[in-house]
Amino acid sequence: MYGSSKDDYSYDAYFAQMAAPLKMVEKFYTKNGVPITEDKYLAQNYIQYETLRTATQDESINIQPNEQTARLHFDREPRFYADLAFDRSAWLMYDIPSKSDKEPYWVKCRLGELGAGVIQGRYSATGYFVKKLVNWESTFTQSSQRKVYPWPEMRLADLYLMYAEALNEWKNVPDDDVYYYIDEVRKRAGLKGVVESWTNYSTNPSKPTTKDGMREIIQRERCIELAFEGHRFWDLRRWKTANSELNQPIEGWDISQKEPRAYYQKRTLYMQEFIAPRDYLWPIPEKDLRVNTDLVQNPGWQ
Repeated sequence: MYGSSKDDYSYDAYFAQMAAPLKMVEKFYTKNGVPITEDKYLAQNYIQYETLRTATQDESINIQPNEQTARLHFDREPRFYADLAFDRSAWLMYDIPSKSDKEPYWVKCRLGELGAGVIQGRYSATGYFVKKLVNWESTFTQSSQRKVYPWPEMRLADLYLMYAEALNEWKNVPDDDVYYYIDEVRKRAGLKGVVESWTNYSTNPSKPTTKDGMREIIQRERCIELAFEGHRFWDLRRWKTANSELNQPIEGWDISQKEPRAYYQKRTLYMQEFIAPRDYLWPIPEKDLRVNTDLVQNPGWQ
């Protein structure tokens, strides 16, 4: 999803470049710990979330003060700002000249700016960069350097969320056991528990009290907590929701624009296509079918 002036695909793959689409940006909660469409206090702000808003000094920990960016970027949960960088957002690295989180690097992605590839010819195709995967000791200069680091194959949060999911499916209605494990993940992320958040802030306060509602909450929590770590590909397939989630357009901002009002216009990069039930299974290689003539090709791949 990153763009590059280079033609060598292996060069892009080597740097593990990714740009988040708008549909993933929308998944993260508001600061109240509920979806942006459900927050009874803030949902109105996101109806036309491309509308510009000017950041104040009080918001400078995440967004450059006195600069304009989309409403979508305001009043979001801590993981939103920890995982994603966007135009006029803050990015803390160990080599910031100020050595203070009050004066971080400011990401600038509009036409002609550093984040639009004016130096190295590298840019985000959607206008979003994935901070989560970048070691803070990497450097952003004319000779950028990547810091290699060990990546966990298994996370405790993943286990907690899988256990919460299993408990929810096993029980007739969600109970404290289900809430405990997802709430532990949320607490670490700086959010209140599921029941408290939905009761106080959601337009659907009873959602965590039903199996179907809790299933939806757990699935979204996995999407947020484990974002960009390779879990969503498999989760959507085992939940059998890939046919709805992966037939949506991949959208981003109009990164070819210089003025903020023009930059913050949604554009479609391409349409995803997931054909069900075919794409829930991969084709069996022809060589295996020739070796074992009793094998039958998976549906849709004949």
